[in-house]
Amino acid sequence: MSRLSRRHALHLVLALAAALGWTLVPAGPAASATLAPPGSMSGLGDSITRGFNACGWFVDCTSRSWSTGSSTSVDSHRNRIRTQNPDLVAYNDARSGAKIADLAGQARTAASRGVDYVTILMGANDACTSSESSMTSVADFESRFRAAMQELATGIPQASVFVASIPDLKRLWAVGKDSSSARTAWSAFGICRSMLASPRSTTPEDEARRDRVRQRVVDFNGVLARVCAEYTTCRYDGDAVFSYPFTLGQLSTWDYFHPNTSGQQALAEVTYQPLLRTTEV
Repeated sequence: MSRLSRRHALHLVLALAAALGWTLVPAGPAASATLAPPGSMSGLGDSITRGFNACGWFVDCTSRSWSTGSSTSVDSHRNRIRTQNPDLVAYNDARSGAKIADLAGQARTAASRGVDYVTILMGANDACTSSESSMTSVADFESRFRAAMQELATGIPQASVFVASIPDLKRLWAVGKDSSSARTAWSAFGICRSMLASPRSTTPEDEARRDRVRQRVVDFNGVLARVCAEYTTCRYDGDAVFSYPFTLGQLSTWDYFHPNTSGQQALAEVTYQPLLRTTEV
């Protein structure tokens, strides 16, 4: 390998390491280095990160969380990192029902634990509300997310932060609107009325409402990407979750809203990006 290509490879690996918080440790006199995985992590967010309805009737199921779950059927970030560091300690500090206003508090908890790696999936509940008018404003969403990121940057500046995009709520409506079971669950439990009210209506008013709610999610994701980019230790998923074409079969049959085990596995798959393990210096 030429000196230039070696240097380019090293810079690439260093950038990747900074993005995920992996530490370069010497590998002996052979002028190479090995990427050491995090020793601890925390999953922040809402019911999706809590694995809600993924294994039981309206209960959290953290073992099947895409982020910190221990279930082999999900192959979470925790499990993937543990193939490199079996001693990884994982905390699930998310809370079902949480909104962006709760993220700073979760960030403080993660900081108090001194973790090396943090995942964030937050914002669905800020758009999925009882009505369109009760959605969180984009300005407030940005202010709250900035506050949470500052908590992490101040409390655990060495930690890597991964931010997942908010799922496309209009996709949820599209895959479930023709299912009588889904419509019944949405109505009975009052789920995401801002998007899912009158799911079979084709009136211009309802179509426009769905488009506006979707745009709010797009705007929220824009905030996540922009603010994350201001921190060298933060990595955004590039809208991977938002763009993922999930199916009705990946949703819990209890509420047709939360990811089931298959859905959690898909989230883990589309969000996890492993690093190269070695590089020549």
